[in-house]
Amino acid sequence: MTSVFALSSSGVGLRGLVGAPTRQNHPHRTNSLLSFPRNITSGNSSSESISASKVVAKSGKVLIPGGPGDNFSSDPAPTTQEAGATEEEGSEIETGEEEKSELTGEVTEDAEVTGSGSDSSDEEVTVAMTEQVAEAKGRMIPPPGDGQRIFQIDPMLEGFRGHLEYRFRRYREMRGLIDLHEGGLDAFSRGYEKLGFTRTAEGITYREWAPGAHSAALVGDFNNWDPNADFMTRNEFGVWEIFLPNNADGSPAIKHGSRVKIRMDTPSGVKDSIPAWIKYSVQAPGEIPYTAIYYDPPEEEKYVFKHPQPKRPKSLRIYESHVGMSSPEPKINTYASFRDDVLPRIKKLGYNAVQIMAIQEHSYYASFGYHVTNFFAPSSRFGTPEDLKSLIDKAHELGILVLMDIVHSHSSNNTLDGLNGFDGTDSHYFHSGARGYHWMWDSRLFNYGSWEVLRFLLSNARWWLEEYKFDGFRFDGVTSMMYTHHGLQVAFTGNYNEYFGLATDVDAVVYLMLVNDLIHGLYPEAVSIGEDVSGMPAFCIPVEDGGVGFDYRLHMAIADKWIELLKLPDECWKMGDIVHTLTNRRWLEKCVGYAESHDQALVGDKTIAFWLMDKDMYDFMALDRPATPRIDRGIALHKMIRLVTMALGGEGYLNFMGNEFGHPEWIDFPRAEQFLPDGKFISGNNNSYDKCRRRFDLGDADYLRYRGMQEFDRAMHYLEDTYSFMTSPHQYVSRKDEGDKMIVFERDDLVFVFNFHWSNSYSDYRVGCLKPGKYKIALDSDDPLFGGFSRLDHNAEFFSSEGNYDNRPNSFLVYAPSRTAVVYALAED
Repeated sequence: MTSVFALSSSGVGLRGLVGAPTRQNHPHRTNSLLSFPRNITSGNSSSESISASKVVAKSGKVLIPGGPGDNFSSDPAPTTQEAGATEEEGSEIETGEEEKSELTGEVTEDAEVTGSGSDSSDEEVTVAMTEQVAEAKGRMIPPPGDGQRIFQIDPMLEGFRGHLEYRFRRYREMRGLIDLHEGGLDAFSRGYEKLGFTRTAEGITYREWAPGAHSAALVGDFNNWDPNADFMTRNEFGVWEIFLPNNADGSPAIKHGSRVKIRMDTPSGVKDSIPAWIKYSVQAPGEIPYTAIYYDPPEEEKYVFKHPQPKRPKSLRIYESHVGMSSPEPKINTYASFRDDVLPRIKKLGYNAVQIMAIQEHSYYASFGYHVTNFFAPSSRFGTPEDLKSLIDKAHELGILVLMDIVHSHSSNNTLDGLNGFDGTDSHYFHSGARGYHWMWDSRLFNYGSWEVLRFLLSNARWWLEEYKFDGFRFDGVTSMMYTHHGLQVAFTGNYNEYFGLATDVDAVVYLMLVNDLIHGLYPEAVSIGEDVSGMPAFCIPVEDGGVGFDYRLHMAIADKWIELLKLPDECWKMGDIVHTLTNRRWLEKCVGYAESHDQALVGDKTIAFWLMDKDMYDFMALDRPATPRIDRGIALHKMIRLVTMALGGEGYLNFMGNEFGHPEWIDFPRAEQFLPDGKFISGNNNSYDKCRRRFDLGDADYLRYRGMQEFDRAMHYLEDTYSFMTSPHQYVSRKDEGDKMIVFERDDLVFVFNFHWSNSYSDYRVGCLKPGKYKIALDSDDPLFGGFSRLDHNAEFFSSEGNYDNRPNSFLVYAPSRTAVVYALAED
């Protein structure tokens, strides 16, 4: 059986469309066949027809809709091997990219796909391997490589070669099948041009994949919600379709902004659902369910992008944001207000990227946007799609990348508004039974081995990049995707058996490889970041080399370490433990480090500032009254924690909005009291927005101590802009003194000196350095501008002397005040 869309002699066309229904009562009814733009492939002439019979699977398993191989589940038995290949402190760390190995072998039409370096197996599939060229912009998704370089990068992977080559072979087979049946990833990822609502000069076509439905009809304002007016027809692949010709006056049959739904008779009963590919949905005042909106504004109302997308920065510095809570007022903020008020703030602070949460529509506001109901629709709480485009364009004008916090790891359990039970079955987009349910998140889990799920998710990623000009993604919950246990009640120790065994969801990993292929092939400047807590090896190695293909991994262990330490008295802090956590990352795999994100700001948790200063923040942050010892300690350590995280924690840095100045409040979304089905009572907060906002006014007030912490955050970014230390290949930790509570390290030509001691300051303290010469203070956390005590002379010069010290060829003497971080820069003569 072939896929829903098949390549024909005339390009990419839908099969089984001859009988597609039209409006029976319309004066311009037509039964003409639909035609689509020709797909561009290499190795096939435009007149060549590709048949499903060309696919030969020795095992009889072909991953196409309804085929016997729709789900592959067998993995090779893992081989025991302990983890290795991490960056170690106290040594040179060269982070420059190595030369990519040449792609071995020439990929041609009908080439046999096998895992390079391994014996042929029953899973071999003869496929047409092609290069896909994006016609409009000349972009290209390169053919798969040989997947062998990961074994050179991390020799510890040799013990798991069988699993990794099986995984890569599965990836190559998927690429080949997509090439053969869809014309390549480029065409496959444009599902939004076929499914959902599409409009031509003749009228509107609506298509929906719902194989479990017995019947379907399109209803809405346009036909007075009459379920008998516009029946849809089903093709052999479970795609329902209807064509609505233009009205007699040439206007579309469905007005822009009108409400629509699909009514289906399903195994679970008759239901009205929001179309899966809908581009906009709203919740009417006073109503609980959302309603789909046919969104097709006239040309004069469409936003036109005016500014080019910025190039990817060398050091990525991310301001994590949520549009709805970005106002100082207790309300839901808008895209327009974020554009006008928050983006200039981000620029002034020095961040070069903004990561926006909760973009995909989600019925439950308090889910933080992670229980997505409508994957192609931007949240209507904050404004229209055009408003969001205007926000992104303004960010580009300011030179700021816009990253989207995208959720492909799970979907809302909501059956009214979302994909759950869409066609009346349990296994439509998701695994059936327990495997399709995340018990901790109360959400549904995608079946990444399903052809149409792959089409849906790959097209979704491309939609946001293409239509809205997002500059990349932070993929949420990747650990949950990659393992069938979803990382729940599992402690990852670094043993490689934890990564490459029967618990690995190979289908999900292959999907991640495909989506990274898509992102980097068609959008070379786009950034992909994966939220993985497991430490999966080769996670940030290119797909062609055998990796998963992300650009960055979120270094989640850092935030956990700081919370662990903040629960302990200062004398129990171990300098070596801090350094190890910050530098413990895999060679050639970039990380985004952060001291805290939105996770730590949620109700029930505490931000770093609140751990440090607690309720004193409410009474002793004004400069016209004395600070308490708790406030002095908190402000000092808040600055030190953030600087050491930025300097040692990775090639990127992230901060959640407001935490740069020590935001005093947690996040608590508005919620009402409720009783669960088991009778348990959940208290609410009277639907209050008081704790669902960001008090930016506190950081701006020159009469409050918050201002000093905000200014220090700006100074950190200025330091990076000046010296580019975050991505320097030179990193050396020369001192981790548990008695003195000192940490000294080098990044590029900078020497960082941290004194974490609560009372001891050190005069004539010798610190090692690589390069000889004169050093000057480049950043001082004790500066009065940052709320410090001005214990250092910023005009002082520090001259190095030769002689081995802390394994460094040179050294110089400094004064190291207690609870202070000082950065020394090699000065030009």
